[in-house]
Amino acid sequence: MSPTDLSSKTASTAAYSTPEPPPGGLCAIHQPNFFPRLSTLAKLFAADYWIVLDDVQFARRDYQHRARLAPLDNPADRRWLSIPTHLPQGRNTLIRDAVMAEPTRSRQRSARVLQQHYGASPHWPTLQQALVPILNAFTTSDRTAAVAEASTRALLDLLGWKGRVFRSSGLPARQGRSQRLADLAAAIGAQTYLCGTGGMHYLHPAPFAAHGITVIPFTTPDTGVWESGRTISAVRALMQVGRHRLASELRMATI
Repeated sequence: MSPTDLSSKTASTAAYSTPEPPPGGLCAIHQPNFFPRLSTLAKLFAADYWIVLDDVQFARRDYQHRARLAPLDNPADRRWLSIPTHLPQGRNTLIRDAVMAEPTRSRQRSARVLQQHYGASPHWPTLQQALVPILNAFTTSDRTAAVAEASTRALLDLLGWKGRVFRSSGLPARQGRSQRLADLAAAIGAQTYLCGTGGMHYLHPAPFAAHGITVIPFTTPDTGVWESGRTISAVRALMQVGRHRLASELRMATI
């Protein structure tokens, strides 16, 4: 089954390119994260397709509306950059329905805090340009998920990712955690599902096998630029080594 108009391609701003994803390639399914951690970004970068999981319950303790930043010279000095978010249906609010409480203020604070942390980096002009569509998302939509997805796509674009993006809310799937993920992957014609270390604790392979989909655990290194990759936003690594070096690191990440 070939991807349909439910999808969209990212427009790369990098000076190099990766091959067009083949039909039935690697699939990653992940919630929209605000300036995601390096480990999360690496999994999406390794995939041919990213299904944005936007129709599950919003979790305030997750990364859907916040990113953990750290300055270049001190990774231990961590702080949250958050988007104050209102949940119209309370705890039952889906990710796609969560609304920004202070979009203008959040836009200004995001731009200011990022510059404070990384403005001294020689790679800051690259990020500054990439921030334009992200900051615009604060004003073109009132949904937190729109900004979170825009921040992830901007980072993928900088790294030269040529994959395709889908949203789970536009795809058919049955109930049950593993069954749903398998159905989503099958709906776009994926043949392989990339599963993070957390997902491997609960994932049942039978629904994937029924679709003929192979499940591959995805892990990343834990040294060098990856040292804080599971806790700190990928923005710090990008500002440390630049987009070309970081793209090389992601291409070599373990699958």
